[in-house]
Amino acid sequence: MPSAVSFRYARALVDVVSGPGGFAAGDPRILVAQLKEFEQLLGQNAELNIFFATPAIPGTKKMAALFEIAPKMGVHPVAQNFLAVVLEHDRFALLGEIVEAFELLLNERMGIVEAAVSSARALGEAEKQALETALRQRTGKQVQMSYSLDPALIGGVTAQVGSTIYDGSVRGQLERLRAELAGQTASSHR
Repeated sequence: MPSAVSFRYARALVDVVSGPGGFAAGDPRILVAQLKEFEQLLGQNAELNIFFATPAIPGTKKMAALFEIAPKMGVHPVAQNFLAVVLEHDRFALLGEIVEAFELLLNERMGIVEAAVSSARALGEAEKQALETALRQRTGKQVQMSYSLDPALIGGVTAQVGSTIYDGSVRGQLERLRAELAGQTASSHR
């Protein structure tokens, strides 16, 4: 879970992209992808990460490097300026948390919920569409789906939306049946 400091930076960026005038370049979620890509670059390039983390390197050199790298990566100017603010305040070490918080807050502002769906087998497009429609109706929000395979489910699917889990798996049905039978057996022996 991102820290309070990370949420503060993320909230400021959400306010910028969703405030009056909005994000002129279209869908502000594009910034999430660009910031994640930049953060991954830092994670994969140890020299670059050390460069930005080293206090002995002047901020002007770090800023120059940022404004040389980010445009080459296709990072939008709004995201570049945001990265500059984070860098200027010596918060680059929190960039991963800040991006995570930004995505959470932006999705919340846009009425989007994330749903993590697990299934025993790969779902077809029609099944995915039906599941997304059902979750959208259930939550009243747009649903951003992610899928994974879990053969232990035996059959069916589970979907986690926030802290709510919808269990339509065979394993879940068997567990509920076992609990019901255990409850009946316990009450019949009294």
